[in-house]
Amino acid sequence: MLLIISVSLIMGAFTDTKEKWIALGDSITYLNEHPDEAGNRITKGYMTRVAEKLPQINYVNKGYNGWTASMVAGEIDKLEIESSDVYTVFLGTNDWWSGVPLGTLNDYIENKGNRTFYGSYRIIINKLFSLNKKAKIVLITPMQRGDFVYIADYKNNAFGSYKLKNGQSLAAFAEAVEVIGRYEKLEVVDLYNYSGITLTNMVKFKRVKDEATGRYLNLTYPDYVGKSFNPVKDEYPYPKEAIAMTYDGLHPSDQGYEIIAAMLVDIFKKLDL
Repeated sequence: MLLIISVSLIMGAFTDTKEKWIALGDSITYLNEHPDEAGNRITKGYMTRVAEKLPQINYVNKGYNGWTASMVAGEIDKLEIESSDVYTVFLGTNDWWSGVPLGTLNDYIENKGNRTFYGSYRIIINKLFSLNKKAKIVLITPMQRGDFVYIADYKNNAFGSYKLKNGQSLAAFAEAVEVIGRYEKLEVVDLYNYSGITLTNMVKFKRVKDEATGRYLNLTYPDYVGKSFNPVKDEYPYPKEAIAMTYDGLHPSDQGYEIIAAMLVDIFKKLDL
């Protein structure tokens, strides 16, 4: 009887073992544990949704609000990232907006340092493999983005990916993640091209003030492009009824997070997680 109980306990221990997932990213990752910072316009992020669908996985949120891949690479040894079964890396949108030079695949291959987006990714990938050489690493491209206005500070705003920033397109940063994935033979979740989250459904409309009449108009993309926004005097351009794939033109809504989670679940199943 004691032998049977011991064997049962041992088998139970193996059964209860879960896969560990560390999610490295920016605010889109960070908000999973901080819905209050989204004005409670979301209920949960993509990690919680993945864990609900794949309960054999435990996740650790390593999202840093506003960070670039360059910032992550520069601080990588201080972030207390542990050995894990699987890592996801979801960065790039802030690099584009901040004007970080994209660089080339050669910067990645030759490990040229933290001066370009490609170089930053090499530092990050090297660190993750140093923690667990058998780890599964999944790369996630940045999403397309509309005009962003931070719900807690209207002065924090940015135009969307429909035009260049510092001569670079956000699409090029997404392509860089794809290129690195192909080079390293890593799985890539291409949100930019295949999520269905686009400039046309980022929000249902953007509320802008007509300069001539002073009246507010609810404009869809691309009609709102180029319309002025005064962060001191104007209303918040995205009331709750404007929420679609994002709640603020950049950060996913519940609907957007559900799409990201579903795409990740498909990849995790492919990796037998």
